[in-house]
Amino acid sequence: MFSKLKKLMSKKEGVLAWNTLMLYILTFSNYLLSFIVVPYETRVLTEAGYGVLGVAMAIMVYVQLFIDFGFLLSATDEVSRNRQDEKRLNVIMTAVTICKLLLIGLCLLALFVLCMVVPAWKGKFAFYFLFFVGTAINALLPDYLYRGLEKMSAITIRTVCIRAFSTLGIFLFLKSPKDIWVIPVLTALGNFAAVFACFWDARVRLNVRFCRVTGKDVWLRMRQSSTFFYSRFATTAYSALNTVILDVVEPQKLIVQGREIVNPVRGYYTSSDKLMTTGKSALTPISDSLYPYMVKNHDYKLVKKVLLIFEPLILVFCAVMFVLAPQFCEKFFGKGFGPAGSVLRVMLPTAVVILPSYICGFPMLSSMGLAKHANYSTIFGSVIHIANLAILYFTGNMNMITLGAAMSVAETLILGYRLVVIYMYRDRLKGEPHEQAA
Repeated sequence: MFSKLKKLMSKKEGVLAWNTLMLYILTFSNYLLSFIVVPYETRVLTEAGYGVLGVAMAIMVYVQLFIDFGFLLSATDEVSRNRQDEKRLNVIMTAVTICKLLLIGLCLLALFVLCMVVPAWKGKFAFYFLFFVGTAINALLPDYLYRGLEKMSAITIRTVCIRAFSTLGIFLFLKSPKDIWVIPVLTALGNFAAVFACFWDARVRLNVRFCRVTGKDVWLRMRQSSTFFYSRFATTAYSALNTVILDVVEPQKLIVQGREIVNPVRGYYTSSDKLMTTGKSALTPISDSLYPYMVKNHDYKLVKKVLLIFEPLILVFCAVMFVLAPQFCEKFFGKGFGPAGSVLRVMLPTAVVILPSYICGFPMLSSMGLAKHANYSTIFGSVIHIANLAILYFTGNMNMITLGAAMSVAETLILGYRLVVIYMYRDRLKGEPHEQAA
């Protein structure tokens, strides 16, 4: 099927679309495969165990973010500009890999220190370390090389197949809450196989291999990538912040009917947040595919059509989900997860605004010559979210419901910022493409 589709898209104008499709599959498969096993994990681990898993995964979002350091953008651009120079490609891959190894060392040290000083994380370093290994290995994946060379097929097919086998392993080996270590171990093994296969393919098929580099080569890549890192940090960091903060502020255990139990709120929040994260990742390809088209064609009527098609469906879905949230969580995640429905309800505004927010971001604002406001809006939302978290903390109102509501407020204000900018510069929506680009 893949070969037939590739033949149909083998013309020059189809190369971008094909590689973009492969990139989507590579990115979304990670969310999809992890989402498939969620109902099984929640039933085996229960609310308490899944909460522990959710906190570990939230911490790893930051680890992945720091190790990636924006190389997916900066290194992809450099590879694309030097695709005919094999020696240069060797230097790029080697220097970027060294940068990531240095960042892995710094992140490991930071994780160790935090596990020593944060009360909620004490005694959990070994557990978090298992997740850290898988995350660090995954960060070494040279996807920037394949993306820059527009040869995403090889890395996508290999990586997705290997991840699928590791996902299958969870169903086979996760049998009780004590087996929670199986998840990070299988993830690490799958990621290692994927990374090894990609580096081997790069050496054999692409003739790109590791070589000697100087400290200047390494520093140059780190410096080039820093600006992309700042932008990605503002965009991504606060989305995982709620889970980490909830783990710190909520008591680890509760006394119920005279006996001590593990606090289940982490599991409730994590399960609801998993639904939101997967839903957002499913909508991302729509805005990403519109971005290059809008920059070139300035077809603002298409934006209206897309929103008129998808937004009513999203609204209906969210309305039904709002009514049935507790029952849905009980059925999907398992018995005992009904309270997660309350968290899901306050998160639903995020699902409503996220598609128009994505489309009004880089696709719309870049085509209007206002790309900087796409980043400014995200920074604005991050600042508002952190301010709201501070208010909740100091007023003693921080809990899983208010944290979910704070996320919805931040996402709604990001959309509001973008709509205000578009309205202020609405005259650019009426001109010819070259006038708008100018």
